[in-house]
Amino acid sequence: MAEPVGDGAGGHVLGVDSGGSGLRIAVARIAPDGGMPRTAATFTSHDPVRTGPTGIDADHMLEQLLPAATELARQVGAVGFAAGCVGAAGMGTLGDALRARLPEALSDAFGVRRLALAADAVTAYAGALGQQPGAVVAAGTGLVALGADLTPSGGWRRADGWGHLLGDCGSGAWIGRAGLEAALRAHDGRPGGSRTLLDRAQAVFGPVAGLPAALYPRPDRPAVLASFAPEVARCAARDPLAAGILADAARHIADAAAAACPPVPGAAVALTGGLLALGDPLRVPLRAALAERLPDARPAEAAGSPLDGALAIAAALAEDRLALPVDGKLLQITGHMADPPPRRAG
Repeated sequence: MAEPVGDGAGGHVLGVDSGGSGLRIAVARIAPDGGMPRTAATFTSHDPVRTGPTGIDADHMLEQLLPAATELARQVGAVGFAAGCVGAAGMGTLGDALRARLPEALSDAFGVRRLALAADAVTAYAGALGQQPGAVVAAGTGLVALGADLTPSGGWRRADGWGHLLGDCGSGAWIGRAGLEAALRAHDGRPGGSRTLLDRAQAVFGPVAGLPAALYPRPDRPAVLASFAPEVARCAARDPLAAGILADAARHIADAAAAACPPVPGAAVALTGGLLALGDPLRVPLRAALAERLPDARPAEAAGSPLDGALAIAAALAEDRLALPVDGKLLQITGHMADPPPRRAG
C-alpha cells in the first residue's frame, strides 16, 4: 500500500467506534483550517466485536474493519490514510490484543503511520467537547464518564465503565436489567415486582422463565439487556416502579459526571450516547440530578458522536495538534511519531 499523501484538502483519516451495539467506521477529509474533519463516507456493522479470554478479539475486529475501510477508501478516492483512531469499549482494560495487532495491520493495509488507540470514553469526549476542559458521560449500552482539565500534569479523570456485570450504572444495560428483574419479581410474586414490566418482557422475549437460558450464553448480552430500556421508559408514565428505575439511573449518571468533572470553574459537562433517546422519562430526572450534583458546571450540548471524536483525534494526530492526555491505556499513540505529518497537496 502506498504511503498516504496529502490528497485534496489535507488528506483523509480513518475513525472507528466499537461498542456493545456494533462497529462503526468512517473516513473523513482533514479540514484545511484545522477544524472538525468533514466526514466523507461511513459503514456500520451491527455485529459487535467479540470479547474473549484474552480481551477484545482483534481478529474479529480486523475481519470487519479491513474490508469496510478498503471500500470506504475506494468510495472517496483516498490514497491511504494520514492517521487513524480506533475507539473501543473496554480498550483500557481489555485492549491488549488490539494494541498488539492493529498498528501493523493498518500500516500494512493503508499506510497509516500514526494511530490512536482509545477507550470509547475518550472518543466520546473528543466528539462532544473537542479539546476543551470538562467532563463527558457516554451513556449507551454501557456507561462511563471521563473528564480532563487539559493541563500538562492533569491526565484523565474516569468514573465507572466497569462493564455490565460490575458497573455501567445507569446505562441502557443497567436499566434493561433492572426492568427485567422487576418483571421476574412480579412473575414470582416477590415484592418490588411490576406487572406492567412483566407484560412488556413477555411481549418482547416470550415466557420469562426462558430468559436465563436465552440470555446468559449470548456474547451480546449487554446489548440484549439494553434493548429492554426503551420498554422501561415507555412504561414510566403509568408505572411508578419503571419511573423509579429511570430516576435511579439519572442519579447514577450524575454521580459519574461529578466524579469525573475536573475542579475547574464553569467546566463544560456534556452527555452523549444513545441512552438520551429514551427522552423525558430519563432526561427530566437527569437534569435535576445534574443540577444537584454539579451546580457550578456548565451544561453543554455534545457537538458530535464518538465516531466524530475518533475522526477528530485522527485529524489532530495527523497535524501534530493533539492536546488530549496520552497514556498507556485510555489513549495510546502508536506509529512513526518521528515522521513529519503527511504533506498537503499544492
